Amino acid sequence: MASSQRIQKVNELLKRELGKIILKELEFPRNTLITITNVESSPDLRGAKIWVSVIPENQIFLAFRVLKRNIYNLQKKLDKRLKMRPVPRIEFLKESKLVETQKIEEILDKIREEKD
Repeated sequence: MASSQRIQKVNELLKRELGKIILKELEFPRNTLITITNVESSPDLRGAKIWVSVIPENQIFLAFRVLKRNIYNLQKKLDKRLKMRPVPRIEFLKESKLVETQKIEEILDKIREEKD
């Protein structure tokens, strides 16, 4: 079992390297921003959950289709780039905290407007 410090380093490494690969290698719908918001590797480092936010939100379905269609190639590129074994198997998840934060910001903006 890996130490929590090692898991933290692996999470940061996965986030950085996967971000670079996605930016250079994948084609997303125009004017769509894809951001890796969090990475959580399992204690045995065999798997990693990758949380992704998509802006604008209405492109989330298409963006995840691109990610899932290319997951095998992304995994192969990670395997080549990372000097570790095993390289965690990646799984993409939708970031929901960002959407919640956006909604809260919109509500606060409306309250501010009503006060003025």
